[in-house]
Amino acid sequence: MLKRLLLAALFFGLCSPAFASSVSLFGDLFGADDDSPMATSHHLSHVKTSSGHLSITIDITTQQMIVADESGTIYSFDVSTGRPGHATPTGHFKPIRMNQIWYSSKYENAPMPWSIFFHGGYAIHGTTDIRHLGHVASHGCVRLHPDNAKALYALVGHYGMQNTDVILMRS
Repeated sequence: MLKRLLLAALFFGLCSPAFASSVSLFGDLFGADDDSPMATSHHLSHVKTSSGHLSITIDITTQQMIVADESGTIYSFDVSTGRPGHATPTGHFKPIRMNQIWYSSKYENAPMPWSIFFHGGYAIHGTTDIRHLGHVASHGCVRLHPDNAKALYALVGHYGMQNTDVILMRS
């Protein structure tokens, strides 16, 4: 447990100026800072939701993610998906849970910040292995730059998991 806490503190320290300040960045999306799920919980049970619809499309062939709503493209990110022997599933999914920080039970407790789980143990999450973004490199999850994963996490929290589609395809 101590190892997990130290890894999380190190990771967040490297990825943002101060983890505590990141809570206020999303305070408007998640409600009052003191009651914010970002500050008190790993789950988004009290999140304000938008009436719109969010689409996260990951092209495994090009290693690109397009995030869009009814108005058009919001973000375009380089990603890393599953390398040979560790395929990323294709299909149409809904997020099933979200965690600010998660640790892989399968891969040596590797940190998975800003995780959006969409199919079993598969998630979209931040990574420290940013040099491989744009190329296959993961064990099946969809990896993003930590800043991009944080922005996506906040956006899904804003729209709500029920109003979000995750589409994984090959072009």
